[in-house]
Amino acid sequence: MKSKILIAALLSGVVLAAGAAQADNHRERPDFATLDLNSDGSLSLEELQAQGQARFASVDANGDGGLSAEELIAAAGERASDRAAKMIERHDENGDGVLQLDEMPRRGGGDRAERMFERVDADGDGALSQEEFETAKERRGERGERGDGKRNRG
Repeated sequence: MKSKILIAALLSGVVLAAGAAQADNHRERPDFATLDLNSDGSLSLEELQAQGQARFASVDANGDGGLSAEELIAAAGERASDRAAKMIERHDENGDGVLQLDEMPRRGGGDRAERMFERVDADGDGALSQEEFETAKERRGERGERGDGKRNRG
């Protein structure tokens, strides 16, 4: 039982410590030296917990020891703004500061809608019948109900 608690504490410390580095302007995961607060060449549970506490404190804007919805939203908004700026920087091919549809990154290196369409078009006629559409809708619902981690995240 003690080992389970220690492992859970260690893992939560690592997760919180990674989040602590994201609070900085760099928004990068901390390196070993950053986590090794006493520079002894090893990481203790206390060092990892200290990083998590620092992350918590950086989000706790009013210092009351609790995170309100407003504080969490503000922290998430800062991260979202940073990620949006980086995305534009990476993908803005024409340098106009905005992303056009053809500049948007595509997952999996291809046209996702085309691949989905081909899977749903059971008879391969290049059009979706209402029956094909309803079948695909039912299959998608079944996957979500199964709890595969990709749907119904409350």
